[in-house]
Formats: sequence, structure tokens, C-alpha cells
Amino acid sequence: MKTSKIILKATLLSTCIFWLIIFSGNFESLMIPFMFLSLIPISLCCATTIMITILPFFRFKTINNKNNIVFKKYFPFYAIVCFSLCFYGVLIDLDLACFYVSAFFTTMQSWVWFGKEVESKS
Repeated sequence: MKTSKIILKATLLSTCIFWLIIFSGNFESLMIPFMFLSLIPISLCCATTIMITILPFFRFKTINNKNNIVFKKYFPFYAIVCFSLCFYGVLIDLDLACFYVSAFFTTMQSWVWFGKEVESKS
């Protein structure tokens, strides 16, 4: 699997979502340098999340993964848990909504990217 490519795409997606939400509230030109600096922690969060919570599903089930069974079997449950945790996080601290929203959409899209990659190998 091209995990590094997926982590890079997830980092860019998450950064775009995160900063679009922040910029929709108020835009100041002084924030632009922070956009580039935020790539470091966002990439660390994306890499950690993908390596710990998504990649194991596809690594351990690739032996007998015809018709992308891993995606079809585990993705709905992962989506429910991820949505619940992100929704709870937004309820607890509304100021961090941009983080939780970007985390949710990035993990869902990362699952799709892994699923497509496994499907293309079959």
C-alpha cells in the first residue's frame, strides 16, 4: 500500500478543511504564515491516526480481501464511532470544532482512499 501518499493527501485535505473553517469566521492576512506552520502538527496527527486506527484493518485482512470486504465490513462501525467522538468533542468545546470537523472528514476520506487502493489491487 502507498500509505505515505495517503498520509500526504490526508494532511493536505485536513489542512484545507481546518483553515477554511477558521477563515470563514474571520480572515486576517497575519494568519497565513500559521497556515504553513500548521502542516507539521496536522501531518503528525494524520499520520498517527491513520497508522493506529485505519491501517491495521487493511494490513491484517489483506490476505483474503476479495471484493473489499474490510471496507464494507468495518467502515460503517468506524464512521459511527468517529462521528460520535467528534460530535462529543464539539459539544464539549465549540472552539475546537474546526479540529474535530477536519478530523472526521479526513478519516472518512482516508478510509475511501485505502478502500480504492485495495480494490484496484484485486
